[in-house]
Amino acid sequence: MCCDTCTVRSLSLGSQPFFLLALFLNQVSGPFLSAHLLPTAMTEFWLISAPGEKTCQQTWDKMMVATTRNNNLSTNHKFNIPDLKVGTLDVLVGLSDELAKLDSFVESVVRKVAQYMADVLEDSRDKVQENLLANGVDLVTYITRFQWDMAKYPIKQSLKNISEIISKQVTQIDNDLKGRASAYNNLKGNLQNLERKNVGSLLTRSLADIVRKEDFVLDSEYLVTLLVVVPKTSYADWERTYETLAEMVVPRSSRKIFEDQESGLFTVTLFRKAVDDFRHKARENKFTIREFQYNEEEMKADKEEMTRLSTDKKKQFGPLVRWLKVNFSEAFIAWIHIKALRVFVESVLRYGLPVNFQAMLLQPSKKTMKKLREVLYELYKHLDSSAAAIIDASMDIPGLNLNQQEYYPYVYYKIDCNLLDFK
Repeated sequence: MCCDTCTVRSLSLGSQPFFLLALFLNQVSGPFLSAHLLPTAMTEFWLISAPGEKTCQQTWDKMMVATTRNNNLSTNHKFNIPDLKVGTLDVLVGLSDELAKLDSFVESVVRKVAQYMADVLEDSRDKVQENLLANGVDLVTYITRFQWDMAKYPIKQSLKNISEIISKQVTQIDNDLKGRASAYNNLKGNLQNLERKNVGSLLTRSLADIVRKEDFVLDSEYLVTLLVVVPKTSYADWERTYETLAEMVVPRSSRKIFEDQESGLFTVTLFRKAVDDFRHKARENKFTIREFQYNEEEMKADKEEMTRLSTDKKKQFGPLVRWLKVNFSEAFIAWIHIKALRVFVESVLRYGLPVNFQAMLLQPSKKTMKKLREVLYELYKHLDSSAAAIIDASMDIPGLNLNQQEYYPYVYYKIDCNLLDFK
């Protein structure tokens, strides 16, 4: 954002550097969300601006010499911001704080959509990155080749109107995400609950898919078939004792119908009036009777419900992933436009009118971050002597939540494209 023939004139607040410092710190102190990530390439960017010198190209060239040609500290790109409407100083001051809050909110929505995409993909979550695109390209490409979207955010609108357009758009995405996620999560949760019944120990799992009609004596006024879980180590004890655990147990009526790694499931038939006594003696011998009543209609209904839920989940999966892809792109694009707005507003507030600054995107590596920060400080420390004092002395100003990372003599915002939290 620069006019080659312009010269920089101070704003009327230029004689009050501490006020501007306090203002700036107040709006940049909003927290950035942290993420614990799978190992990935460094995708953190520093979006900075510096005032134009004789031309903005000279500002760019000077930064390139200091950070790339001399020592290869970062990969740099010009960040194109169009001729936005400046408005009044009062509006800029108020907008500065509003944009900081909006930035934090939109970033949180971007992260939520990305994380939910990973959750929905489940076992295929390793493919989530290829679905997280902005305007059809990967995030790094979108940021490094950023072009203002004139159709979505017309620059003839005031800065406040543009920020309100973004706020409404992303709020709608956030609300839609809550509704869609709630519906899909309920469906997924109900299916998981049914699936969970069919796995696990014989002591707790559903027996509907194990037993058959012929395993039971049915429709008898006097006899009943029980299902008993017997530890593998106690098979011999069961065979030796089950007929004598109570009176009126049908001899040789026990049969093993299933086993897992720990236990076996046995049937035993006895007279109904002996059940309580048999149950008590079985518990004493560490044999566990499973409460189960054979009912073909109920078992059929459970299987049909699982099939229905599984089918519904598959039907909703595709449309939901498509919605997440589209709306992740929309939210991410909105987020980067907010960064552009913040750079514009802060550059005007700090460097003055007429508008004359160069916005630049730096991509450092982890190893070069500290050195890059030092080089940028040396390059731009003349812009703000109070910033130099803070960096040198770590000055603590009550109420400003100040530390070394939050204020520099140049306009600075971080863009972290590491959006996923794999736990």
